[in-house]
Amino acid sequence: MTQLEYARQGTVTDKMKQAAAVEGVDAEVLRQRIAEGTAIICHNNKRANGIPLAVGKGLSTKVNANIGTSKDDKSIDKELEKARVAVAAGAHAIMDLSTGGPIDEIRAAIIRETQACIGSVPLYQAAVDTVTRKGKAMVDMTVDEIFDGIVKHLEDGVDFITVHCGVTRATVERMDKEGRIMEVVSRGGSFTIEWMTHNDAENPLYEYFDRLLEIVKPYDATLSLGDGFRPGCLADATDRAQIQELIILGELTQRAWDAGIQVMIEGPGHVPLNQIEANIQLQKRLCHGAPFYVLGPLVTDIAPGYDHITCAIGGTVAAAAGADFLCYVTASEHLALPTVEDVHEGVMACRLAAHAGDIVKGVKGAIDKDIAMAKCRKELDWEGQFALALDPEKARRIRAESGVDEEHGACTMCGEFCAYKVMTARKEKVQASS
Repeated sequence: MTQLEYARQGTVTDKMKQAAAVEGVDAEVLRQRIAEGTAIICHNNKRANGIPLAVGKGLSTKVNANIGTSKDDKSIDKELEKARVAVAAGAHAIMDLSTGGPIDEIRAAIIRETQACIGSVPLYQAAVDTVTRKGKAMVDMTVDEIFDGIVKHLEDGVDFITVHCGVTRATVERMDKEGRIMEVVSRGGSFTIEWMTHNDAENPLYEYFDRLLEIVKPYDATLSLGDGFRPGCLADATDRAQIQELIILGELTQRAWDAGIQVMIEGPGHVPLNQIEANIQLQKRLCHGAPFYVLGPLVTDIAPGYDHITCAIGGTVAAAAGADFLCYVTASEHLALPTVEDVHEGVMACRLAAHAGDIVKGVKGAIDKDIAMAKCRKELDWEGQFALALDPEKARRIRAESGVDEEHGACTMCGEFCAYKVMTARKEKVQASS
């Protein structure tokens, strides 16, 4: 049985208990949310390690870090280092999107060496294997080869797989009629559309969705229904193709639930700030409250080199509006594969967004650290501040490099004119006079 099926029959599983303890919520409450589909437990039954990750309603907003090789950079060691850095920085999940080098070995190593939740896009590997191992064009993948790629990833223990099931011939036609500046920026979406066009056929992941459900169920992996039509620029946001895909994903969500399969929905993308909340509300309504996993969103198109900041701005609004899972964007987005440092900074920026959103959502315990930090700042307790900081090492380094005189306690911004010290002195005078 799957976690969804156990939840529906009233059973609180060990995975639910473990995830609930991490979240600080009652396991029975988590079970109820899993039963209704508004929360999920990400953990493949084949996974020998890893911690069950709860995502969804009333839970803390999770953060994912994308890593992976390309044809131009195939280093396993570098990707493993990125995975370690991402987890150390606080990422809850890692998506391996490798398309270059020994893809199977890279995925296996990432799964083996981290406790984080692991996601992937099996279609990437199916396409790469078709070209590099079988000497065929990508568009000559067979339906069986596409599904074989899914099985391979599930057998390895991947906890959630992105599948672009909402990319259909009708949705492509709708996009073409309306027109877009960026058309399709999703790699999996573009692969699927090219395959459909060449073969004059429907998307196999949509046409044979029941087959997909049968494959996934024994592993109890989560289906992450991908947004092949996510907008790649602000001008394309919330258009007919994007919404049509979302409607289809809502229908497929219901079918997956009927089969006992856990689902989350992927979302945009590049979205103007004033459209983000509406996008969240649409997804929650059309997809029956299923957890929402968003990339960014990015609120401007002109920030190459700073898109981790763009992501944090949009991610904060999205999380506050009800997004459950944020996929980070690094400073290298739109430019290159991220460096190890990019990964660290990207996770930190995304965690800031998630935490700020959790405070707005009233997630249990979210504001407690902020209150504790305020008290430490009032007392000029620097060690306490470092301990509570999102990135203690960076905070400590900045203070150490400032040349501050620790004897006086304040920072180099105000020194002896520190407002905290002034107010402390005032308080002491008031107490003395009384």
